Amino acid sequence: MKVGFIGVGNMARAIITGMLKANFVSTDILVHSGHLNHYEKFAAQNKLTLEDSNQAVAKNADVIVLAVKPDIAKQVLSDIKLELNSDGKLLASVVSGLSVAQMQAIIGNWPVMRVMPNVNVEIGEGMTALAASGELTNSPFNSGKKLFELVGQVMAISEKDFTVFGAIAGSAPAYAYFFIDALSRAGVKYGLTKSDATKIAAQVVNGSAKMVLEADENPAALIDKVSSPGGTTVAGFLAMEEAGFMTSIVKGIDATIAKEKGE
Repeated sequence: MKVGFIGVGNMARAIITGMLKANFVSTDILVHSGHLNHYEKFAAQNKLTLEDSNQAVAKNADVIVLAVKPDIAKQVLSDIKLELNSDGKLLASVVSGLSVAQMQAIIGNWPVMRVMPNVNVEIGEGMTALAASGELTNSPFNSGKKLFELVGQVMAISEKDFTVFGAIAGSAPAYAYFFIDALSRAGVKYGLTKSDATKIAAQVVNGSAKMVLEADENPAALIDKVSSPGGTTVAGFLAMEEAGFMTSIVKGIDATIAKEKGE
């Protein structure tokens, strides 16, 4: 399978890097974007195949990942629509706000998948939302699904939920980094080096996330397991709640969604 990227910005590079770490054949990754000098070094370092136009990417790839800025996405789709008219091809768009219906209005009734990954695809730990114009279990949609499974977990959701998904999965890595940094600074307050405190905090968050994903219990039940009656964890938990810990997180997601909606 050949995968073509139209647009080689930060998200495209994160996906490509994750694919390469999953041992995807580098020369089967085709790339093109508006300014060669912006990505030529990245392509050369990773032995990607450079194409000379968006049309060439669409013609030669089986899965075409549209990763351009929203303001030019519709024009790019118009430019490549003739190359998409071939059985077995799939257009997978990571363009924010561009719906499946809007894409098909331009290119016609051809297989389209809307994709929302997060930056953790770079290390194979992404969380990606998928919505498609057909069943994900059918070809060629299954090829697109398998592609994003290479770089993390995938979830089929309704397009109407993409905004909420983006707030939790797309923006929240920054909030998770913020939490790790806060734990680290607390460690520094009590004498740990920043490096040691950060490593401790990051591994705790990493292990806790894996516990949530693998356990049969919900997070609240796991909290109870760590919280001995009258113990230190309960004291810390109550102090955080008194300072508005949960409320601040929900308000952060509220603000993220409001900004996305332009409110």
